[in-house]
Amino acid sequence: MAADHPEAAKQLSVVAENVGSHLPEVSRDIGEFVIAEIPELRGDATVIKILQASIAENVATLLHIFENDIALDKIEGPAAALEYARRLAQRGIPLNAMVRAYRIGHWRFLQWCLDELNRQGADGDASTATNRRMLQVSFGYIDRVTEHVIVVYRQERDHWLLSQTAARAARVRDILAEKDIDLNSAEPALGYRLRQNHLGLVSWLPTLTGEGEGLARLHRITDEIAQKLGCPARPLFVPRDAILSWAWVPLGSHRAVSWKQVSNVVERSDPSLHVCAGDVGYGIEGFRSTHQQALRTQELAEAASPAPQFTDFSTVAPLALMATNIDDMRAWVWGVLGPLAVDDENSARLRETAQIFLDTGCSYTATGSAQILHKNTVQYRIRKAEEIMGHPVQKGHTDLEVALRAVQYLGSTLLRTGPE
Repeated sequence: MAADHPEAAKQLSVVAENVGSHLPEVSRDIGEFVIAEIPELRGDATVIKILQASIAENVATLLHIFENDIALDKIEGPAAALEYARRLAQRGIPLNAMVRAYRIGHWRFLQWCLDELNRQGADGDASTATNRRMLQVSFGYIDRVTEHVIVVYRQERDHWLLSQTAARAARVRDILAEKDIDLNSAEPALGYRLRQNHLGLVSWLPTLTGEGEGLARLHRITDEIAQKLGCPARPLFVPRDAILSWAWVPLGSHRAVSWKQVSNVVERSDPSLHVCAGDVGYGIEGFRSTHQQALRTQELAEAASPAPQFTDFSTVAPLALMATNIDDMRAWVWGVLGPLAVDDENSARLRETAQIFLDTGCSYTATGSAQILHKNTVQYRIRKAEEIMGHPVQKGHTDLEVALRAVQYLGSTLLRTGPE
């Protein structure tokens, strides 16, 4: 095979030596090319300076590997590259901008090396083998270094968010504790306007990911929700620990929120991420109330099996207000549903039909249309549910509606595993 050509390593060493003789020019060219292609990396002189140092160290390291045939498993990320990752994280520059910089910089670096290989005029087999070796080694290096700097970026992002928001979190705690607040001083300290409509969010991950990226993921989903809702300013984001955050999304003078839009944003994200929202509230009292509602909704969501990805308070308000004790709620649901509170497929089917039947004003026709069932099938299921519960569906239907809604949301948490 051409990759085994005896001249490949030697030829690549010569390429590296010749390109390395122009190291400052090569590094500067790659830096200018990267900055031209990635707008997020422009405008900060300090970041640009560290970017140039990172590129210079990466280029020098990779040429050294080419020249001396060094195994990649002995290579660590250059110090300047790690520092660059930290600075980007501190400034909130997106991770994908940094990863793109490596891909684009790698391409520009290869152009220099390929031009030098062509100048050497090697025969076809040797040139092909050298080219393959160059690509294999350089892609392996970029892959290894990129993985390393991504970890550093994520760890620094979480650390920075925690330290950066310590004072802000103290202010938020004072507001939530209903202490006397001077809005004229509180708003600049928070970097957030309190005299507007707010949407409170509680976001969390079930476990620590081990990659030092939990808060960055929570921050990202908060920003995405705000962007989808067309917010006039950035959200107020307050980390509680490495996998839990509170946030307030600024709505300005608007009160209407499309829960479907918010749900779509969350459900398109990482499936392990969960978000709960309160109702929209105005001013400092609304700031407190929407947060308390989001917390109550979170308590309910964490009790559900399985836990939903997104829940808004308005959808589950009666349940969230009732759910101070899940054991008591379970006992109440069993009392209302009787033997229909069993976690099996048949009971689930009957509960669903009964719930739709009540939602449609006890209309067999409308229920059949909603479930794509014949009217007679609906009548059979309602009759069967009534036999199991021991009373008509319409008797005490308010309690029955709430009990069915609770089971729909909380799932097996409220159900028996089998008949008594």
